[in-house]
Amino acid sequence: MEKASLFLPLVILLIQCLPIVPVTVSTTTPKVEVHENSDAVLSCDFRTEKEQNPRIEWKKKGTDVSFVYYEGHFRGAFAGRARIKGATVTLQRVTQKDAGEYRCEITAPHDTITLGETNITLEVLVPPHTPSCEIPSSALTGSVVQLRCRDQQSIPPATYSWYKDDKPLTPSRMANATYHLNPITGILEFKTVARGDTGQYSCLASNKVGPPKMCEAKHMKIEDVNMAGVVAAVVVICLVIAICGFGGYYAHRNGYFSSPFGSLSVMVWPTSATRTSIEQKTRLMPTTTLHPKTLRTSNTPSPSCCEDLDNPLEDTTGVVSFHPNE
Repeated sequence: MEKASLFLPLVILLIQCLPIVPVTVSTTTPKVEVHENSDAVLSCDFRTEKEQNPRIEWKKKGTDVSFVYYEGHFRGAFAGRARIKGATVTLQRVTQKDAGEYRCEITAPHDTITLGETNITLEVLVPPHTPSCEIPSSALTGSVVQLRCRDQQSIPPATYSWYKDDKPLTPSRMANATYHLNPITGILEFKTVARGDTGQYSCLASNKVGPPKMCEAKHMKIEDVNMAGVVAAVVVICLVIAICGFGGYYAHRNGYFSSPFGSLSVMVWPTSATRTSIEQKTRLMPTTTLHPKTLRTSNTPSPSCCEDLDNPLEDTTGVVSFHPNE
């Protein structure tokens, strides 16, 4: 009896010391790389402590978390082109929009730890597309010239190589090299372009996902600077400046640029109110014809210009009118 009483606490202690296995979630491929328009398998393996029917959810992480698989159905853009086996999801005909980070969540309400999850990154590989090439048609000797090549769709990003007259240009590490080629940015730069650089240029984009693509070759012509034309242009410009300066001096000397405000002419028009008064006062002057008078003002008024005018009358419109003396 005493042995049984000692054995029972030992059994209870051993049971309490046994490790409890909560819900665990894992994946065999945390990073998946597939070609565009092919199928992508996102593996998700789980084990629960007690729960027989755990809840399986798939979510895509981004600016906002969106459901991929929820309550036994695929959601959104994944409906009709995805399937699930256990907790592993297969996406069909993936595109660039499907690339991103996915999360598999397993919920086991009856387990000690009720939630487990694992993350999987999907990268959709895109082969090179025909690159966009910027090649100048002409340039002057001694100038700096850049040729640009870019493919913005390939994943991973493409690397670039340049060809002149169907022959590859190798990146030069020599200090006295006339050009510099960057295979990452796709820029071919001539520090001081020479006539010998004239030719047909093309660019090749490659990323080992698919066959490389080349842009259409374009001709670049290098021309010498026309020194005779430059000298002639400078002479013509100097002659034009000299003629304009001489003409301005001559016009200023002869008073063509004098101020127009030295003598001001003001046209005074009778208004309807003053016109009646003028007509009444000029009945005794039948030979006089009313016309708008011109008042010529200067710094010192001349008596002859105002000797036949009384004080001006101002009507509501702000126009100053004058009438002759009787």
